[in-house]
Amino acid sequence: MVENKEKQDRHFPVFAQDNLLRRLLSNSKKFNPYVTDGQVVADLGCGPGYFTLPLAECVGPRGRVYAIDSNEKAIRALEKKANKHGYSNIEAYASSASDLSFIKDGSVDFVLANGLLCSMAPQHHESTVNEIKRVLKPEGQAYIAVDRGRFSYVGESEWERILEGFRIERRGDPKMGDRWAVVSIKP
Repeated sequence: MVENKEKQDRHFPVFAQDNLLRRLLSNSKKFNPYVTDGQVVADLGCGPGYFTLPLAECVGPRGRVYAIDSNEKAIRALEKKANKHGYSNIEAYASSASDLSFIKDGSVDFVLANGLLCSMAPQHHESTVNEIKRVLKPEGQAYIAVDRGRFSYVGESEWERILEGFRIERRGDPKMGDRWAVVSIKP
């Protein structure tokens, strides 16, 4: 018997990603300042839409939010909430962020990848980062954040390698363990 040693994507329970405690501790509109009316956003690892719905509100009916998560249950929960609240500008996909072939090259103004890579199997990191670069508009931005510690699939050296592939607009203080960055594609 051959053992599969590849690490698998982690899926967190849907209720753990959008609940009263999270709403008390984390602002769901945290990323709205990065987008404006009519823009296109890709929320990678969107879960049940904690940040997706506020982003959809911000870009308005002329904009679009691609909501991508490999957990089909999370996507179904997001679709249910979007329908309940009347959002018609969200396109939800149960897919890996390592293959965004349904999004045109250079068509996205803002990519949100908050905690995505630290939950994603390491063998998919490079292709996911390449997909972020591919879909971003030349003037677009991405917010990428990874957790640190034993539950993260992203080590310190890999985090720095990921950032080397982008122009860094702002970033957390690595000395404080803040592993987030607002990046754009290099010209």
